[in-house]
Amino acid sequence: MTSIEDDGPSSTVPRRQLGRFLRERREAAGFIIADAAKLVDLSRAVLQRIETGQIQKVRRQDVEALCRIYDVGEAETRAAVDLATQARVKGWYHAYGGLYSSAFNMYVGLEAAARQLTTYHDQHIPGLLQTADYARAIIAAFPKFSGREDVDRRVEHRMKRQALITRRTSPVALDAILHESVLHRTIGGPKTMAGALRQLAEVSTRPNITIRIHPFKSGLTWGMPHGSFIIAQFGRAPKGEPLEPPVVYIEGGPAPDVYLEKPDEILVYSELAAAIRGTCLDEVESRNLLRQVAKEFERGER
Repeated sequence: MTSIEDDGPSSTVPRRQLGRFLRERREAAGFIIADAAKLVDLSRAVLQRIETGQIQKVRRQDVEALCRIYDVGEAETRAAVDLATQARVKGWYHAYGGLYSSAFNMYVGLEAAARQLTTYHDQHIPGLLQTADYARAIIAAFPKFSGREDVDRRVEHRMKRQALITRRTSPVALDAILHESVLHRTIGGPKTMAGALRQLAEVSTRPNITIRIHPFKSGLTWGMPHGSFIIAQFGRAPKGEPLEPPVVYIEGGPAPDVYLEKPDEILVYSELAAAIRGTCLDEVESRNLLRQVAKEFERGER
């Protein structure tokens, strides 16, 4: 059997995403892990470590062999090999969103595996909380997504992602902090905004979802502009240790997305989120403000 060594530092983000992808493809193809490992000349233990993101240097030929027996297409096989390559780089930063299929949208993969998401947005409503009309207005505004079918497909995908927070069994805990400017930035017109804000007020009553508004009057937290960010946490094992290290995601927009993994980076953003939260309206006040602004859009006052 082939062995793979773990040596040297590397980023956990791409190799965790690669592991999830390979595990999902194996399960979809109907293989148990022992049989798949045997077919590509790996030990069961090594394949299990690849699937859980514990192997720092995954060989190209092993990824290609696994994709072959799982009947993975050529484009996704190339993307999987690219992930294996990126996983070897310390201080890894790369923009995957939109480059590959949804299976390789790096943030979506992290989101799907998370047990808790803490998000701060100051430009727009986060994807997990958007209405279809609001999402369509945002997606259609991007020049590269001009075709109706392309826009519809992306809107549909975004709506499906929301099952993470609405499903009955083990929904993801979402702590959403929205700057008040999000309520007033008109996206898609008054009717779209009214519907989007009313939906926010409604979903904020779910036990796993908290929505707080960070008002203009609170000024700058820590005296600095910091932009939007998301902290993804992945739950804990029975003994209390994290199942996976947390990750901070910063959407790049025109620039590459950024993923932060170092403990001191996670601590800074956790403390920042706590500081922002401390100057927010409470949950009831936030819900009332959402409904108030929705009414103003409906009455044509905005």
